[in-house]
Amino acid sequence: MKKIRIAIAGYGNLGRGVELAVRQNEDLELVGVFTRRDPSQVKLLTEGVEVWSVNDAASKADKADVLIICGGSATDLPTQTPEFAKYFNVIDSFDTHARIPEHFANVDKAARDADHIAFISLGWDPGLFSLNRLYAESILPNGKSYTFWGKGVSQGHSDAIRRVKGVKRGIQYTCPIEAAMDAVRSGSQPELSTREKHTRLCYVVAEEGADKAAIEAEIKGMKNYFDQYDTTVNFITEEEFERDHTKMPHGGFVMRSGLTGDGEKTHQMIEYSLKLESNPEFTASVLCCYARAMARLYAEGQRGCRTAFDVAPAYLSPLSGEELRAQML
Repeated sequence: MKKIRIAIAGYGNLGRGVELAVRQNEDLELVGVFTRRDPSQVKLLTEGVEVWSVNDAASKADKADVLIICGGSATDLPTQTPEFAKYFNVIDSFDTHARIPEHFANVDKAARDADHIAFISLGWDPGLFSLNRLYAESILPNGKSYTFWGKGVSQGHSDAIRRVKGVKRGIQYTCPIEAAMDAVRSGSQPELSTREKHTRLCYVVAEEGADKAAIEAEIKGMKNYFDQYDTTVNFITEEEFERDHTKMPHGGFVMRSGLTGDGEKTHQMIEYSLKLESNPEFTASVLCCYARAMARLYAEGQRGCRTAFDVAPAYLSPLSGEELRAQML
């Protein structure tokens, strides 16, 4: 079996997750990792895999079938994905929902100009949750959709906490409100405000002598982060933080409450959920199965940018069409 050659750009939490996910797929192999750091200082988990400088991308264009880009959505991916698409077939997990159309257009042009294929905004949201919203709204046109996130670590909000004066370490969990989800499941199709859907739970290690009341007040009043939510701030010791709050769990729910039948009086409920112990490892696993689809679509002659909406499910599986029909249909 000829394996699909995978390269990684960026070796943080997501990049390491991709490295681990490649190991679990027999038809994939890791051939190299691009880094902005000194390549000699990056130690991989997989022996024999090369580490390259991002400045050498053009010279490595023939080394990989698919490049999985593991940068951040705020500043990395808007420039990295179009740039790498000049040299590779690329996949990213761009998750700034409002900017996806702009990002798609930029990446599509770069990929088509270079005769490559590109996938953007893959992971679980956007990605798997996007697919479930599409399926649910197509099946139940008369209805209302809801997305709840958590309980899980929000990296952006956690970073905002750590920037508050007097905070030594901090983490924030987004928590869905059970009463709101139960209201959706009831079929009442409630109108829910931001505050009614989620709460925010913060754990903070304060600097010695810091004003904890001031820290709590600043966090709860932080515009665009916490001011629209019921927020709880818990002060804990560094030992407690290290013991209980160093992992990156996440997850959430996509729900569609709809009506069908004569007079549209029959309530139907679609619900999809994820409970993840490691957000980056799960996202990496999604990216890797789409790498398989990418290699197949490229071989068929497809070029330009795609999203999860454009890739048929059968392309994600290592099984043949005959095997899928016999085992899963």
